Amino acid sequence: MKSVVVDANVIVKWIFPERPDEDHQYQAIHLLQAIKNGHIKVYQPPHWMAEVTSVVVHLNAVIADEAVDLLYALQFPVLDEPEIYHMATKLAERFNHHLFDTLYHATALYGDYIFVTADDKYYRKAHKTGAILRLKDFYKM
Repeated sequence: MKSVVVDANVIVKWIFPERPDEDHQYQAIHLLQAIKNGHIKVYQPPHWMAEVTSVVVHLNAVIADEAVDLLYALQFPVLDEPEIYHMATKLAERFNHHLFDTLYHATALYGDYIFVTADDKYYRKAHKTGAILRLKDFYKM
């Protein structure tokens, strides 16, 4: 079984698959299906739920409670080790990028997982570090 870390941008696509300004919804839904079928295991950094909920409230506060309940039902294990934060701070400094984004990547690096991201800007900066896959390339996994 493959293991991944999924960024908030991807998870938001699960909640709003029909948003016209979202790209790569097919890959996002395909990833979710693979998770639900037990083909892929997900591990997350501690802030993932807060970040996703923040976006959901911004896009459609009416469904925020329901989204939180559905996301909790997924029961993704959370990794919360000091080494992950140390790695994330180094990545944030190296790539001049927000710590919340680098925490996903550091979690993947720490666990020897793959970080699946819809953030092309971060991917361009960090892909040479390894353990990262653009959502649009998910079918290649």
